[in-house]
Amino acid sequence: MAEMTEIRWHGRGGQGTVTAAKVLADACLSGGRHVQAFPEYGPERAGAPLRAYNRVSSKELRMHCPVLNPDVVTVVDATLLDSINIAEGAKENTIYIINTTRDPKEIRQKIGAAAAQKVITVDATKIAIDCFGRAMPNSPMLGALCKATGLITLEHLLEDVKKSFGKKFSQKVIDGNLEATRRGYEEVREG
Repeated sequence: MAEMTEIRWHGRGGQGTVTAAKVLADACLSGGRHVQAFPEYGPERAGAPLRAYNRVSSKELRMHCPVLNPDVVTVVDATLLDSINIAEGAKENTIYIINTTRDPKEIRQKIGAAAAQKVITVDATKIAIDCFGRAMPNSPMLGALCKATGLITLEHLLEDVKKSFGKKFSQKVIDGNLEATRRGYEEVREG
């Protein structure tokens, strides 16, 4: 993994996108790395498109601006593929992680991904519904991101999901999110 990894998240309000960026930052921080996690909201309401960002580095971070040239683009809501350019500023080796039932090859074509760019899909919404009965795809998306990037180990991520969710949720919800994170990791498809 590079000295610094920049991640741009695309989601809609109410899907847990900002929470996912914070959980990832906590997991990387407890792994001894320097991190940033911050959201960028348009209209602050459920369903409104939003972006969140992470920077993960082995060195101190001095930049404080949105991620313009992401190493990883994570799309929590595939309907955004029709309304925004998720590939904006992407590098030649950017990794795309998309929450969709569609085949990665189909998504690759839709977003016009270059040959050196990885396109990974995972049905995070279905996993979330299976695991804890709500269409909150953030936990499975974290699992998929963990698998696609190798930024942190799955065990480390699960530990931090437990810590983050343990403050505000019942054991049943925590267990569901842990299972969803694990399944997101295991069920990624690459094309």
